[in-house]
Amino acid sequence: MKMFWQLAAGLCMFQSSPSTAELTPAEQTIAATVDAEFERSVSLLERLVNQNSGTRNTEGNRAVMAMLRPEFEELGFTVEIIDQSEVDRAGHFFARHEGTSGTTRMLLIGHTDTVFEPDSPFQSFERDGDRAIGPGVVDNKGGVAIMIAALRAMHAAGTLEGANIVVALSGDEEDFGEPAELSRRDLRQAGEWADVALDFESLVIMDGQDMGTIARRSSNAWQVTATGNDGHSSRIFSETAGDGAIYELVRIISRFRQELPEPNLTFNVGLITGGATAELDAQGVRATATGKTNIIPPIAIARGDFRTLSAEQTQRVRERMEAIVADHAPVTDATITFDEGYPSMAPTDGNRALFERMQAVNTDLGLAPMGLLDPALRGAADISFVADLTDGIAGLGANGSRTHAPGETMDLSVIPRQASRAAILMSRLSAESYPED
Repeated sequence: MKMFWQLAAGLCMFQSSPSTAELTPAEQTIAATVDAEFERSVSLLERLVNQNSGTRNTEGNRAVMAMLRPEFEELGFTVEIIDQSEVDRAGHFFARHEGTSGTTRMLLIGHTDTVFEPDSPFQSFERDGDRAIGPGVVDNKGGVAIMIAALRAMHAAGTLEGANIVVALSGDEEDFGEPAELSRRDLRQAGEWADVALDFESLVIMDGQDMGTIARRSSNAWQVTATGNDGHSSRIFSETAGDGAIYELVRIISRFRQELPEPNLTFNVGLITGGATAELDAQGVRATATGKTNIIPPIAIARGDFRTLSAEQTQRVRERMEAIVADHAPVTDATITFDEGYPSMAPTDGNRALFERMQAVNTDLGLAPMGLLDPALRGAADISFVADLTDGIAGLGANGSRTHAPGETMDLSVIPRQASRAAILMSRLSAESYPED
């Protein structure tokens, strides 16, 4: 599979030089359809945004899925809502389109949920020209609207008919249900089926240049709990009292800062507490503690995350953190635990070759070449769960500002070029046979 994409990259670079680049009649229809249906796409986006679908809002996510069902069924997709009540989540929206046997199998990825729950004051869509403000307007309802615009354009041009596509829209991308073995089971199965994965998360623009994403780092949460003897502060550092829990926790965090740094790794301490008593709430986001200046603290807790570019790096960093935690200060103890997180999407040769295919589309559309985004500038996403199974590219969705914050804003002017890019790329891929490994 990877060898195919390396060869394809070289071929498309040769075949898509500016002197020979052009759109086929079907591709011209795609671009024209996307432009003509711009307001229809914005109208769909408005309806999606005005329906709250915070990750924990099961009924809201299902309402969004109900809005999407006719959009896909009209294009010949078979829709399935996959129940996820076993992990306390709303479920997943899967739409399948069976095309010509033997052609490239494509997995399109997005999500229906947002970070804005029903109690958020930020709830409605507002438009001001080419700017739209609303919860999830960029992440990821704008991406879903762009995906549908691309598929409608393919349908109008006749290139969707032969395409083999599975659309996977999760209802819990912002806070996936655990264990991932269950909540990402169907996505993994689709990744095993697919030849390529196309992720409709947000487009990054830097200095006016659209950026392509072929790698995303992992997201891993950790918690360190340090313990020690309590007692009168006048005995601190003595043979019987030892260093106390807070000094032990500080030692650990200081050594993380000194010994962990390496390329493509970041690590953060997001919450810390300690004292005579200390505890975190069930979600690990709030802390309570008591203590006095003259009491040696017997407990201290810290939570944080670390992000890596490969599974090998994740394992290596975990082992180093565990070794640091195990090297205890006098008369103390400490443990480290890791929550289930998002895996990484490594920058493979296959991903690079797929990016070159999209560069050829840019050339033929008369768009400026895209840059490659530094993976340190992207968070984790659902495509990472299939990155070890198939070639992939991300960033085919919306662009804007204040993502995950009140006032989230989308630049509506990106819809035509993003939808045309995606539709033409999918049309070209769907016309090709994909050789087995």
